[in-house]
Amino acid sequence: MAVSARPAAVAGSFYPGNASQLGEMVEALRTAAGEPAALPGPLLGLLVPHAGLVYSGVVAAAAWGLLEREPPGTIVLLGTDHYGIGRGIAAWDRGPWSTPAGPVETDEVMAAAIAGLGPPFRADRSAHRDEHSIEVQLPLLRRAVPGARIVALATSIGTGPDAIAAGEMLGRLLADRRAAGEQVVLAASSDMAHYPTATDCERVTDALVPAILARDPARLAREEAALRWAGIRGLSCGMCGIEPAVVSLAAVGAMGAVGATVLAQATSADAGGPAGRTVGYLSVAFTG
Repeated sequence: MAVSARPAAVAGSFYPGNASQLGEMVEALRTAAGEPAALPGPLLGLLVPHAGLVYSGVVAAAAWGLLEREPPGTIVLLGTDHYGIGRGIAAWDRGPWSTPAGPVETDEVMAAAIAGLGPPFRADRSAHRDEHSIEVQLPLLRRAVPGARIVALATSIGTGPDAIAAGEMLGRLLADRRAAGEQVVLAASSDMAHYPTATDCERVTDALVPAILARDPARLAREEAALRWAGIRGLSCGMCGIEPAVVSLAAVGAMGAVGATVLAQATSADAGGPAGRTVGYLSVAFTG
């Protein structure tokens, strides 16, 4: 019996629903991002933004373009859970993800291995039903590595010791798979500040970058929480995907990351949005 595909939930809103128009946008974003950055070591992980592609697409394309050089076979994608549908770290374990440009297949063997780690990891397709944080990556991912498979993980675990322990568990599994010759990369999906002025948005990103580059999940969690309580006008969060970001920093550490490189940074105002109410975007590469 065929397993149903995960339908595109935000095609036509976060990105064009027409395949031709989407292809033109993706090519334009990739061109605007320029040549992929030179990295000091092998690519282990990425931090990528997940807003509408018209706003965050250039910053995201700067990350996904790196995969063109050494295309991985599998990309494990940690998304947030904006709607609170899931719990723990929920894997989409069977069936492809539909996009206007064609399907993106799930690595069902890797998904089963991750779900098999046990709590907080679990198989739960319902957690992904309406969530956009992974879906918006797929047009750029598919352009960079057309044949790659994914494991989509919806993250709803908080930012404390349990999240860090889960990240380390995931990272050890991925490190073992890489050591066995599998080409696998981890990616975490998170926008930055919501919704201060453009100036404050840039300051929030600048304040969080050192913890990200240090690959210190506990420090990132503390500093993001402190910013939310710092009285910055309009600010509701420093990272809307703070949970997958914390998990991913712990994971890349367990995978052997020794370096991190900022690839691109912007705000929604840079793409024509209002300067008085902005969202921040950041992409980072983690290397061994």
